Amino acid sequence: MCTLPLLGGCSGIQSALDPKGVAARAIYEAWWVMFLGSLVILSLVMAMALYALLKNPDHRWRIGSSTLIIGGGVALPVITITALLTYGVQLGDRLTSPPGDALKIEVTGKQWWWEVRYPDKESVVTANEILIPAGRAVQVELTTEDVIHSFWVPNLAGKKDLIPGKVNKLLLQADEPGVFRGQCAEFCGSQHARMAFFVIAKTPEEFERWQMLQRQVSRLPVNPVLARGRDAFLSASCGECHTIRGTSARGTRGPDLTHVGSRRTIGAGMLETSADNIGIWIVDNQRIKFNDRIPAYPKLDRDTVREIATYLESLQ
Repeated sequence: MCTLPLLGGCSGIQSALDPKGVAARAIYEAWWVMFLGSLVILSLVMAMALYALLKNPDHRWRIGSSTLIIGGGVALPVITITALLTYGVQLGDRLTSPPGDALKIEVTGKQWWWEVRYPDKESVVTANEILIPAGRAVQVELTTEDVIHSFWVPNLAGKKDLIPGKVNKLLLQADEPGVFRGQCAEFCGSQHARMAFFVIAKTPEEFERWQMLQRQVSRLPVNPVLARGRDAFLSASCGECHTIRGTSARGTRGPDLTHVGSRRTIGAGMLETSADNIGIWIVDNQRIKFNDRIPAYPKLDRDTVREIATYLESLQ
């Protein structure tokens, strides 16, 4: 009874035991195979130990017989390990061989956020969110521009390290639309624990509409408040770190903000996207995510911060 509350960790968001896709289900099956196999072996070992302890000493010679040593000490491990190795190799092939129609997405790990690119003739660039069509295989190409990171979205796939100078590949596929939280699973610096991302699976029609909107560039705002916010954003040199396509902002140090208002969170999962939270991030991001490479602007006056935040939230 004391262990029942722990079962809550076996389901829900970020649980490898609650698979929502093909790759995650294969890993889930492998976990159960390994678990049950180890349970059988443990039971055999314990049964033999109890036999040796409790059986009449006159009969213990059987435990030391050459037949039992060869069978239990040589044959059983060889058969068991060979079977598990064969199963693991076949499983690994299923997890690394993409079908011909797999969607390709490039993810670059940075301290401490994720840049996401959809490489086509009109490249879509976003951050900390990966939108995918439900029911379709996705090959994620993973790299890093600084230290080692690890990409892990437990409901959909296993984890894969991001190594400087190397491109690793991982297959994702969601059975149906939904939102799945991921996390960097390799210590990468002081804000490692605050480096989350979301995989959002949509219907194929919704995904196509999303891509079409993401390809659009920012237009000159007509609303005076938004226009002042845009001008303040550019005059404050925010474009040195961020890109907003359709403006002179071309920075690559921080996330692309062309459609930042359409994202669920800012700061790699730290705050829900809203004008108020964007304003808080502009003024005080170093308190929220210490050592973040994007500088804070605590000296901006309140009206200017509000106008910039309102403008950024409008970028849908």
